[in-house]
Amino acid sequence: MTAVTTNKTSLKLKGLIALGIVFIIMLAGTAFNYYLKYFGPNVTDNTDYLYIKTGSNFDDVYNTIKTDGIVKDDISFLNAANNMEYPKSVKPGRYPLTKGMSNRSFINMLKAGNQEPVKISFQNVRLKQTLAGMVAKKLETDSASIGRLLDSAGFVEKYGFNTDNVYTMFIPNSYEVYWNTSAEKFFTRMHDEYKKFWTPERKSKAEKIDLTPAEVSVLASIVDGEALMDKEMPTIAGLYMNRLKKGMKLEADPTVIYAANDFSIRRVLNKHLRISSPYNTYMNTGLPPGPIGMPSINAIDAVLNHSSHNYIYMCAKEDFSGYHNFAMTLTEHSRNARKFQQALNERNIKK
Repeated sequence: MTAVTTNKTSLKLKGLIALGIVFIIMLAGTAFNYYLKYFGPNVTDNTDYLYIKTGSNFDDVYNTIKTDGIVKDDISFLNAANNMEYPKSVKPGRYPLTKGMSNRSFINMLKAGNQEPVKISFQNVRLKQTLAGMVAKKLETDSASIGRLLDSAGFVEKYGFNTDNVYTMFIPNSYEVYWNTSAEKFFTRMHDEYKKFWTPERKSKAEKIDLTPAEVSVLASIVDGEALMDKEMPTIAGLYMNRLKKGMKLEADPTVIYAANDFSIRRVLNKHLRISSPYNTYMNTGLPPGPIGMPSINAIDAVLNHSSHNYIYMCAKEDFSGYHNFAMTLTEHSRNARKFQQALNERNIKK
């Protein structure tokens, strides 16, 4: 009896041990699956960013992830996302993807909205529609939305501008903004940057020359159009300030080219001078209603710190160096103009 009992006990013990081993194996398998689901590498390198549009729900995000092959195992991502309650926390944005990122890291990034900003850079932009297109290439919003705001008198008025001079609000530089920034919020950001740029010192200098910041930028856009060399900007700005003070027409060729809407013009002709436009400074006295391009910071500061001299005429040098001949009298200017016109003729530049 004792031997039989011992055998039964031994069998039970072996059975328990076997069950324990099976349980441990199952537990290890569960732990391994849990690890793979949450901590194992899953994100691929098929694309660099996940773009989640404004108003998207989890189904939209999941479909994009599957369609673009962003993860190797979309089922494990789905399970992890549901367990981590991500479907309740979808946030729009541009999210950077790293090959081998785990579901847990990926989902935590999306839940927190830890997107990567985009860099927007602009300078030497002539037209508002060009700016709108450049910005739209970087942001979720489209160029039409930005263009409508630029042309909305009611909208730009709240920033202190009109549809002619609102372009002066955009200070050329590089800016970091989030991809899902709306057109309205982009304007707010640019206005904040504008206020930072127009320091008390710059405002004081503008007041001393009897120009508003917007007027400074309008004149700076003309200086930009004339000056190929930054070192000449203060001299050119001083010349135009002399003309403004005397009540003379600015007679700036870049304004005529802008009025003609033909930026291929290399030689301004008499027919161009007769173009009827508020931007034609050969026909109108004073500054045009808005800038003829996005003024550079150098040109703005050149107007604020313009050179003091008696020049009221200038003409491009006949050696095509990019510099100008400046003059105080019409006689001297006419002589300089003839030399430049002769140089144009010699190079067969007719228009």
